[in-house]
Amino acid sequence: MHPEAEALLVRLSLAPHPEGGYYRETWRSATRVATPRGARSALTVVDYLLPAGSFSAFHRIRADEVWSHGAGDAIELHTVDPAGRHEVARLGPDDVPGHRSHAVVPAGWWQAARPLGDRYGLASCSVAPGFEFEDLELATPGDLLGLRPDLGDLVRTLARPPG
Repeated sequence: MHPEAEALLVRLSLAPHPEGGYYRETWRSATRVATPRGARSALTVVDYLLPAGSFSAFHRIRADEVWSHGAGDAIELHTVDPAGRHEVARLGPDDVPGHRSHAVVPAGWWQAARPLGDRYGLASCSVAPGFEFEDLELATPGDLLGLRPDLGDLVRTLARPPG
């Protein structure tokens, strides 16, 4: 791991996330909202670190998520909507051509991310209604290959095998 990523890991008190990378929740709204899955916080926010060579595996959650670039290398965010449309956003300083400061992943869309440099990508991820682990579904390669067989190499790279 790059020394800058190691320093952030310690300074931000980050822990491993099941989808890959490291995180720490920094905000959970006290306001509660009703959802079909029960009451949720109105909003949650995490710091999320992807060291070089790591990735956030394809997953989906039952809430809208906003990824905002915070520091380090650009982050490549892949999304696949329920109809199978694949999009790629490059999150980074918005003064760099082709980069965006943030991207929205609607509820129920598959998403995966990886840093594009040799150090790390740091993002802030905001979820509304608030994130709960029971609302997280990790994809198997078969989940996405059935929808988009042409994305085989990407799916095999950014999805965790079953088990």
